[in-house]
Amino acid sequence: MIVAGLGFSNAATVDSLKAAYDQASSGHAVDALATVVDKDGHPALAGFAATLGLPLHLIAPADLAEQRTLICSPRSRASYGTGSVAEASALAAAGFGARLITPRQISHDRLATCAIAIGGQT
Repeated sequence: MIVAGLGFSNAATVDSLKAAYDQASSGHAVDALATVVDKDGHPALAGFAATLGLPLHLIAPADLAEQRTLICSPRSRASYGTGSVAEASALAAAGFGARLITPRQISHDRLATCAIAIGGQT
């Protein structure tokens, strides 16, 4: 399974998410989206997920903190215990043995990030 992990600020729009996703997912057939559970219900996330028609996995902060990320954002580390919400969400949702195939990409307006992970088991 290939998962696009998303991290974003409350000010993010559907366009913010789309820009980060388009950069990260180029050349990959994404099966699902993932982000931290406290973003559930955000209008941009709901709109974006509906547009793509992909399932959305909501990840608990404790599960994010268990993931090893390439990026180490101090803000993300302070809020969620991980270096990158996008990378950690993708890894957690992709399952055991997952690895990043695209590290965190940032939207043009800097309000959203996206990373792509592939599951370790088929």
